[in-house]
Amino acid sequence: MKQSDSDKISVIIPTYNRAELLVGAVRSVLTQTLEPAEILVIDDGSTDDSEDRVAALVREGARCLRYLCQPHRGPAAARNFGLANCSFDMLAFLDSDDRWEPRKLELQARAMRSSPNTLVSHTRESWYRRGQFLNQKKRHRPPHGAIFEQCLPLCCVGMSTVMARRALFEQFGVFDETLICCEDYDFWLRVAVSQSFLLVEQPLTIKHGGRPDQVSVRYRQGMDRFRIQALAKQLVNPQMSTSQRLHLGHELVKKCRIYGRGCGKHDKPEEERHYLRLADWGAALAGLSGQEGV
Repeated sequence: MKQSDSDKISVIIPTYNRAELLVGAVRSVLTQTLEPAEILVIDDGSTDDSEDRVAALVREGARCLRYLCQPHRGPAAARNFGLANCSFDMLAFLDSDDRWEPRKLELQARAMRSSPNTLVSHTRESWYRRGQFLNQKKRHRPPHGAIFEQCLPLCCVGMSTVMARRALFEQFGVFDETLICCEDYDFWLRVAVSQSFLLVEQPLTIKHGGRPDQVSVRYRQGMDRFRIQALAKQLVNPQMSTSQRLHLGHELVKKCRIYGRGCGKHDKPEEERHYLRLADWGAALAGLSGQEGV
């Protein structure tokens, strides 16, 4: 399917030492029924043969494929580098260990055209771990519309499912490069304060997990400390409604107390005191003091 000018899409693929997986991800973009206008592979300082693999794909005929490299700075910086270098106003993101179904761009672009005021959409996913299909729990199912409350416990927008207009990043900024993990949780929480999310119901994204090189695996035990950082930032956001502030405050207090007590059990008394004080601060700022369970 050929694109009209209004359909032109930039695809951003950050990668770090995933040469073999990267090839599969790129091929899943090259075989889309709606051809992207450009594919940007953002190499976050890989030391493997990722560059050679991308060059081979270009020689095979992938003329829309561009390879950009930066020093190793993490996924947030890699995506931001892609945002700074892409050419078109419709943007799609794909992690280098994930894949797209062939009609992903076609169906999602059609949904975005049908909703011209929508800045961001996402799709359902098929999950695999070590090659085995996984049934998603109810809390992992992607939501539609006003999703702020669903964004609080965990990241409910899969990065590889997203298509967004450039205006989204002009309005809300870019990914927080100080976060080595949960930068997507932080960004979607920021957006969900005021924006609706369009869900494309089909499982158009294939997500592979369970490998030790994944950031979500490497930081699994301490992931909530990054979510706490993101929640604390949003608690002072003046755009939040009273209801949003209350819900965020409850989640911040809960995460701080659980994480703080965990620090105490692991003989980290200073960290324990820090997170318990942060829980008290969050409760006071959200107006939760004196409420049952707080």
